[in-house]
Amino acid sequence: SGLLLHGPPGTGKTLLAKAVATECSLTFLSVKGPELINMYVGQSEENVREVFARARAAAPCIIFFDELDSLAPSRGRSGDSGGVMDRVVSQLLAELDGLHSTQDVFVIGATNRPDLLDPALLRPGRFDKLVFVGASEDRASQLRVLSAITRKFKLEASVSLANVLDCCPPQLTGADLYSLCSDAMMTALKRRVRDLEEGLELRSSALLLTMEDLLQAAARLQPSVSEQELLRYKRIQRKFAAC
Repeated sequence: SGLLLHGPPGTGKTLLAKAVATECSLTFLSVKGPELINMYVGQSEENVREVFARARAAAPCIIFFDELDSLAPSRGRSGDSGGVMDRVVSQLLAELDGLHSTQDVFVIGATNRPDLLDPALLRPGRFDKLVFVGASEDRASQLRVLSAITRKFKLEASVSLANVLDCCPPQLTGADLYSLCSDAMMTALKRRVRDLEEGLELRSSALLLTMEDLLQAAARLQPSVSEQELLRYKRIQRKFAAC
């Protein structure tokens, strides 16, 4: 059976798939859905067959299809005059069914919109296990994510990540927290350059992130997914959980 990760963008679906491959010591073959689409007749289907052939040659292997909704939309609705997407979906279904004879190739898909996928993909034996990957809504989980992102940073002793999160919006994705740290690091770099230009004596050779750097970044942080969008994703989650 395949596994389908769905949820808002920036929540770590791709990172989760990579972590699974690493923990299981498997080859990881990542495929972006649009990469397989080609303007020439029959080439898109050939690209799909080639991906599965490479996976069988590298077994044990995980094939990760990112942006799966762009590769396998509902047939009959794509609107392309040549029916290219319908043939690509049919080819993908055939390859997934052919994996039953290969025990060492596993398939993981990721999409923001599972409601746009062809229903045949979600039947048992294909992508029949759906896992919702949502945004972090409680401070404890956000603190764990922020601690993981900053573990390689040099933080001043006065830095309190919990206090930084208190100044952030309530609902944050992993990408939002990464953006927070990147913004704070850029502020620290600008301060270091300014000190060097002014000839000031540096307190440390290492670049230290201060509480002020992080608080400034938190004040500028805008969530990448609005509350209305999060509600829509939760409605989609409930819809597929009930199936």
